[in-house]
Amino acid sequence: MMRGMGNMQGMMKQVQKMQKEMVKAQEALNEKQFVGEATNGYAKATFTGDRKMINLEVDPAVIDPEDSDMLQDLVMMAVNDALNQISVETEKTMGKYTKGMPGF
Repeated sequence: MMRGMGNMQGMMKQVQKMQKEMVKAQEALNEKQFVGEATNGYAKATFTGDRKMINLEVDPAVIDPEDSDMLQDLVMMAVNDALNQISVETEKTMGKYTKGMPGF
């Protein structure tokens, strides 16, 4: 019976180690920057890994007061590109911890 307790303690240590690794991986991911771009780089949106926009650049050449829809589309393309990059990187980084776990 005591033998099972030793296995449980070992398993708990492994879980705690994995939790620490997950926190470090998430922190590193949050510090990373992701730059999404629209067509020809006319708009660029920079986000951190925790999905906070920290910069937005728009090429002045595409700012046309008569065509605000195009500018909106470029900004949306850049933002969505950056958010997609974050999702891919998050899955790549954190997926190794959550694969096979129910609810993740």
